[in-house]
Amino acid sequence: MQKTELEKMVAGELYDAGDAELVAGRSKARKLFTQYNTANYDDKQTKRAILKDLLGGFKNAIDIQSPFYCDYGFNIFAGDNLFLNFNCIILDCARVTFGDNVFLAPNVQLYTAYHPVIASERIKGPEYAAPITIGNNVWLGGGVIVCPGVTIGDNTTIGAGSVVTKNIPANVVAVGNPCKVIKEL
Repeated sequence: MQKTELEKMVAGELYDAGDAELVAGRSKARKLFTQYNTANYDDKQTKRAILKDLLGGFKNAIDIQSPFYCDYGFNIFAGDNLFLNFNCIILDCARVTFGDNVFLAPNVQLYTAYHPVIASERIKGPEYAAPITIGNNVWLGGGVIVCPGVTIGDNTTIGAGSVVTKNIPANVVAVGNPCKVIKEL
């Protein structure tokens, strides 16, 4: 049996993002995050209910400051005590997993989607996605960009403005573009 474009997307295979099922998934996410972003800050019950409909799953404490944006939402999974500050963007075409006690500063961007590098293939439209995994007790500083397929280990801090193109181990401070370990903890 042939795979759907959604099955290809989550499997990391070349897929057509213009597929009707994927377009509908993005549309649903946009409706939900728009509701979330416009909900009253103090209406925690409504905001939590929207997150339950939007995200793939989360444990207990979760605090996402508005505005927040994502592609699908259903590929985002969080442990306990996740905090996303203002203007975080998650392109969750593949799974994005957060451990416990993860903090993202403003303007952090997590990109699972990527495109073929050969222009003649890229302009045809299909794309790929690779998962992002963020360990426990991780802090991503302001404006950090995490690229597709990256894993960040437990107890690690990524400095503001860093572009994380490769895996970063546990128990380190890493900064820069491209992001590199500068200190072991």
